[in-house]
Amino acid sequence: MEDFKLMAVKRIALGADHAGFKLKEFVKKLLEEKGIEVIDVGTYTEERCHYPIYAQKVAQMVSKGEIERGILICGSGIGMSIVANKFKGVRAALCHNIYSAKYSRLHNNSNILCLGGRVTGEDLTKEIVETWLETPFEGGRHNERLSLIDEIEKNNFK
Repeated sequence: MEDFKLMAVKRIALGADHAGFKLKEFVKKLLEEKGIEVIDVGTYTEERCHYPIYAQKVAQMVSKGEIERGILICGSGIGMSIVANKFKGVRAALCHNIYSAKYSRLHNNSNILCLGGRVTGEDLTKEIVETWLETPFEGGRHNERLSLIDEIEKNNFK
């Protein structure tokens, strides 16, 4: 997927904990090489830290509409996805394969991609990120489902 002509994303917020730091740096370089502005909210070292801090920073930016999309990386991706989905309007998807990345966008219009730094290698990460960035939301019948999600969110986020 070397052709990024369809990709409309120009800025991405990027965050990771210590377990996701190395993969975050790889993703950051990949995005910058594609001409995407990266807002790196940390962490900036492999020193032990707490993933909720970085998940909150990215998810708040997406929730408030300050940025369209984000990428979060921790050891498994699970913790980041749990935290990010606590924010109104966030649809964070944990993707360990290309299929999940594609359908998280196509059917769910995910706006945060979560990755596992300890479970996903660089080659696969590159394919997952590119697929997630390039895949548009299909709309149609999926709009009704997203409306149901919005209604659930409205009733539970007071």
